[in-house]
Amino acid sequence: MPSEQTIIVIEDDPNIADLLDTYLRGAGFRVLLAGDGERGLDLISQQSPVLAILDIGLPDIDGFEVCRRIRSKSAMPVLFLTARDGEIDRVLGLELGADDYVTKPFSPREIVARVKAILRRGQPVASADATIISIGDEFDIDISRREVRLKGQPVALATREFDLIAYLATNQGIALSRQQLLDGVWGADWYGDDRTVDVHVRQLRKKLGDELPLATVWGIGYRLG
Repeated sequence: MPSEQTIIVIEDDPNIADLLDTYLRGAGFRVLLAGDGERGLDLISQQSPVLAILDIGLPDIDGFEVCRRIRSKSAMPVLFLTARDGEIDRVLGLELGADDYVTKPFSPREIVARVKAILRRGQPVASADATIISIGDEFDIDISRREVRLKGQPVALATREFDLIAYLATNQGIALSRQQLLDGVWGADWYGDDRTVDVHVRQLRKKLGDELPLATVWGIGYRLG
């Protein structure tokens, strides 16, 4: 992984912010710290970090609103870090395009591992492995560029949204269970509710429209094509 990639931590608790700063710098990252949402958004605009670690309970605008504003302009990965572990909060965070959701208390080593995993998934594959998968007459998925095109026009997707559509596309015509999708996209060591898949499917349908031939296979999961 390239050194000196910039991570922004938007967290109002200075002890947590300093802890993350120490561990992320120790892993080779450059770290920006912001104690509120507005400052965080300013730094994102100025410094273009590769990933944001975002607390929900911020003193000005909350983390959900910060994520909305990030997503209106960028597909930069977002990892929510919060003391709020209710299902509604998790689902809302995922629907807003968050790539991961970690509750406090947490292990800083786990955060670093999750950051690295998110960034690895976002890296383009080598050109020798470049693959373009067509879905009907409307969609092309460019694996090497990590780009989905609808009628030739790129559609902005969050990291996990792209990973999910790409995995479904490489298994076109096959009904995949939620657990298979979790293992293939999130990884076998990921833990969480399998409804995470449903949330991301809703986001894909919203962004890609009715032309997307993504079917629900009742009692199993989903099938593309």
